[in-house]
Amino acid sequence: MKPPAEVTPRGMLDGDAVLRQAEIGVVVIDRQGCLLYANDFAVALFGFPAGAAQLAGRSLVALGFEEGDARKAQYLTDQVLHGRPWDGTFANRRTDGSRIFVRANAAPLRAPGGEISGVVILAREATGRGTYRAGERIGLLERIGERLAGSLELSVTLRQVAETLVPQFADHCVIDLFHGYKLVRRAQLHARGWTPQPGSWAMVGEQVRYPAGHFCQRAMARMETVLVEDVGTEAVTAPSPESRRVSEEVGITSVIASPLIARGELLGVMSLALSSLTQRGERHYAAEDRDFLGAIASRIAVAIDNSMLFEEERRTALAFQTSLLPRDPPPLDGLEVAYKYVPAKPLETHGQGIQTQVGGDWYDIIPLSAGRVGIVIGDVEGRGARAAAVMGQLRAALRAFAQDDKPPAEILRRLDDWCRTLGPSQAEAHGFAAADPPTVSCTYLIYDAWSRMLSFANAGHAAPMLVTERGVGQLDIQYQGVLLGARGKGMTGLPSYREESRYLLPGSTLVFYTDGLTDRRHRDDGAGHYSDAEVQEMLREAVGIAARGSVEDIAQAVEHAVPGEIDDDMAVVVVRTSAVDLASWEGTFPAEPIRVSEARRLVRETFRQWGMEPEQTDMACLLVSEVVTNVVLHAAVSPRPRHEFALAPAGPEWPGAVEDWDGSPFGGEPADDADKEFTLRLRRGQESVWVEVFDGDLRLPRIHSAGENDEGGRGLYLLATRWGSRPTKDGKSVWFEMPIRGERGTGERGIG
Repeated sequence: MKPPAEVTPRGMLDGDAVLRQAEIGVVVIDRQGCLLYANDFAVALFGFPAGAAQLAGRSLVALGFEEGDARKAQYLTDQVLHGRPWDGTFANRRTDGSRIFVRANAAPLRAPGGEISGVVILAREATGRGTYRAGERIGLLERIGERLAGSLELSVTLRQVAETLVPQFADHCVIDLFHGYKLVRRAQLHARGWTPQPGSWAMVGEQVRYPAGHFCQRAMARMETVLVEDVGTEAVTAPSPESRRVSEEVGITSVIASPLIARGELLGVMSLALSSLTQRGERHYAAEDRDFLGAIASRIAVAIDNSMLFEEERRTALAFQTSLLPRDPPPLDGLEVAYKYVPAKPLETHGQGIQTQVGGDWYDIIPLSAGRVGIVIGDVEGRGARAAAVMGQLRAALRAFAQDDKPPAEILRRLDDWCRTLGPSQAEAHGFAAADPPTVSCTYLIYDAWSRMLSFANAGHAAPMLVTERGVGQLDIQYQGVLLGARGKGMTGLPSYREESRYLLPGSTLVFYTDGLTDRRHRDDGAGHYSDAEVQEMLREAVGIAARGSVEDIAQAVEHAVPGEIDDDMAVVVVRTSAVDLASWEGTFPAEPIRVSEARRLVRETFRQWGMEPEQTDMACLLVSEVVTNVVLHAAVSPRPRHEFALAPAGPEWPGAVEDWDGSPFGGEPADDADKEFTLRLRRGQESVWVEVFDGDLRLPRIHSAGENDEGGRGLYLLATRWGSRPTKDGKSVWFEMPIRGERGTGERGIG
């Protein structure tokens, strides 16, 4: 990749010799941006891993431009190819991981005919030492400003500061910030990967105490930059003997400390030092360097202050959002659950500027009657405080709707109605323009661990991953449904939500997620975004690898399955069904009074086999007797479909009638009960048992609290943990729950 040799006058160096000896990088590229030539100095400057000859034909980005500067380099090429010279400062990342700032001058390279055939770039390191020109200082200062503007996260800002100054301007960079009244080490970086010995210099996260007279203490007290030009000739106070010893071992020669001041407040102090870690022409700072660092420190302080304010705002927003989501999964029978919420990084996306990135992703696990479990995941369209507030209201509304034990499709219909009434009135009440009703994707599922049946309805949400022994796929959802609230935006005549059911094999795993996991992920090579097919393949691979681990392992794998930072919040829920069947018993009886004692006897035998304590068994049998007696009573009355009724109070006609419902006795004549029957079902969980009584009557009882002077109506309140009724396809179910061991109390784990 050498230029052609040319005849030179006697006594003069040829072109090759000049380019080899010149202490400046020379790089030549063609019109397509491919490297044609690089001299030895350029190879060393950019840290090429191999000789220049192996770079021929590679793109200009092989010089190691950092993200953002690669586009600037392309702009440079375009400008020069149009005949306009260009100069500027670039940040380059060497192959060993170190960063340098390069000052580059570019000019067109013309062929003998005069046409522009390429670009020649002259490059040298812009280190900002006192011996460098003012123009280079301005360029480096601008570059520092660009890097500080790239993030509002405090940790990223501090890292950017340290990496910008080391090793270009210093061998050591230390930043200490106040946390309350304590000064805490927040960042430090040293050249060539050097680290101080433990117990010598304070580490990141540790409190720092500078003694009186220390240059950092003087900088903060005077509120001005302090220069120690020569550590060897000036008396420098050290925090400890170990600190002094390490400083002498590493060969500290010169130090600058500058206070970090923003809005009149002292935030902390930054100190830079030169040592023997690197080879420099000048190993001591000068007065110009002190002034230069003072200018840098003022920008750094503003950036740190903005980051701290943003972090506080973000913590407040995230605390608000996470308080609306469940913390730990409740104890469930036949189901393992793990969930994870990940807020988005504060990125500038979609033209909305830097944001705290709170959003409307949500999930919930809802214990239902007889050990059944409601599972929900959803995503409110948009982001910000309003989306998070809508999410919190949605979760509360769905939990309330779910307690009615209605089918999933009915729950989604009610949520859809709720979404379409939310928003405008509140906005108008405060004098703002009416906000559109929120639109929400949502999937609501009910899982029965004893029958292993999963029933669900979908409102435009992505189907979950399904993991079985056969492999990783997707749950088959035939009816995708429309987003909740979509009809509120003028879309009338949309189809209603449809309920579907699936049988889940033992040990099956469902992985639910929101679109923050899959959407708008930048490819590793920078060429656009991953396609849906690529994302799904990465998800399947990650879930397949982690499938044999715990549900927490799977959730962790899913979070990191797709590379790249997310620009939307993300929720992941993983549920796994039990590999073994849960204990249950079921029997069907004619609706005859004589069957009450038979049902009670079978229940007693079953409970004893399950290990329930005798006292608990007696109380459970008492409740079974009362509930079954009422079923027999009402089976003798002609039903009125879907009409609520009040169960008759106990009386001499039905001595075993339950006393927990009030109201007037039934009207109407007794019906022929020859074809009437009821089903009694018992289920055993880890810490509780559930009793359900099914019959064909569509009327639901009304449960009430006993009055002050009532003689009955307290049985279920005193003996059962929970109780209730729910409609079924063929009638209704009355159920109650009791603990297997110990005294009843809502504070016990798994029964409240």
